[in-house]
Amino acid sequence: MFSIFHFFRTLVKKKKLLLHISRLEDFPFDSKLLSCKNRGQFPDMAIRISPPNILFTGGELIELKDSDSYTVSSFNSTIPTGKKEITKVIKGENSVIRMQMEGAGDIVNSLPIRDVYYLIRGKKKEKIKVILVHGSFFETVNIEDLISHAFSQVLEERLQQSGLQVNEEIRTLLINIFSEQENFSKVRTVDNASVKLRFRIMTEVKSEGNILNQKKYPEILDDTINFVVPFQKEWDKTLAMDRMLSVFGKPGLSKFRIFPLKHYFNGYFLVFQRRLKE
Repeated sequence: MFSIFHFFRTLVKKKKLLLHISRLEDFPFDSKLLSCKNRGQFPDMAIRISPPNILFTGGELIELKDSDSYTVSSFNSTIPTGKKEITKVIKGENSVIRMQMEGAGDIVNSLPIRDVYYLIRGKKKEKIKVILVHGSFFETVNIEDLISHAFSQVLEERLQQSGLQVNEEIRTLLINIFSEQENFSKVRTVDNASVKLRFRIMTEVKSEGNILNQKKYPEILDDTINFVVPFQKEWDKTLAMDRMLSVFGKPGLSKFRIFPLKHYFNGYFLVFQRRLKE
């Protein structure tokens, strides 16, 4: 079986390495679980699609976030999200990611919507926190609304400064154009220009969304490894517990501290926590 739960088990088995390796990307991830691994583009890794199973689908996308502080490092170009269409990740038949996934045996389009997880490591003096967290922890407003509201603020500021009046239809059109990141993130070529231009979005977490923040989320203890999954309904907890039990067994699961974590904006999440130094 392949899944983010199996991936978490491999982290736990070698958890002490997370205290010492200089870069998170240097961790010896289990390549048998992965369908792709890259640097400099989303995702950093992807889990292979699992054979048919009632508990696991596999196929999760993983982004690494390593920080020398207790602040989640910024998200460059790709706005954090809980789920992502695989067609927006793989562009064209010759995509490196597509070729890697197919080489690993995946039928890429058989799982069109993928869960997204972020493997975060934060350091503060001699202390470390490691968190594998579902992307919905950061996506408290959907991406389209986030972008459109941000550009709406820009538009309103410029209109006020210039004194121009724009009717509601044009205002709505302009905002809708910029609600899709793909509309402005492509590389643009201008005649006679010796450079190309591409606008990028950099996303930074607010303190309320910074899961490393000791004051906001004191339950995430120093020198622990944490697995954080959505917990909107009781069924979510039941399913997560069944999956953890399947992967770790009763003796392994009993070693975890298991508790709900209240997000400032986005309901509850379920946390499985263990000490890194035990």
